Amino acid sequence: MKKLITLLTVSASPAAAATGPFFSLGNTDFIVLMAFIVFVGVLFYFKVPSLIGGMLDKRAEGIQSDLEEARALREEAQALLASYERKQREVQEQSDRIVANAKEEAARAAAQAKEDLKVSIERRIRAAEEQIASAEAGAMKEVRDRAITVAVAAARDYIASQLTAAQSNALIDDSIAQVKAKLH
Repeated sequence: MKKLITLLTVSASPAAAATGPFFSLGNTDFIVLMAFIVFVGVLFYFKVPSLIGGMLDKRAEGIQSDLEEARALREEAQALLASYERKQREVQEQSDRIVANAKEEAARAAAQAKEDLKVSIERRIRAAEEQIASAEAGAMKEVRDRAITVAVAAARDYIASQLTAAQSNALIDDSIAQVKAKLH
């Protein structure tokens, strides 16, 4: 059975299908070969291979220019990315400096506010102490004035009860003489 299959496979080749001499119009292989040669001849006559080569060259040049443009765009994008990253770092550094300066300024302002509050409290304490001292002095003066008024009234009452009219007139005359002596 294997021999039969091998025999049928070998006997079914295309060369076996053609009958007669090879260079006759009855041989299909010859006709196909001739048509192929004529076809290739027509292609060469109309310069189709060079046209196809030219089109392929143009296509290759277009692809090459696209690749170069893409490479240039890539380099430009990388440069732009590096520029943006550098700017971002600069902005970040600047914002960090601003935050640090703001913190320092806030600390200075807080210290100054503490100092101002301390000075204000001390000034108010001194003002209160001065008011207290002034009030004490006023009260002492008022007490003294009141004591003098009471003492003068008591002395007047005592002198009035102890002095006679003649002694009173003698004291008045003596006082007038002392005033005259001091004025002249």
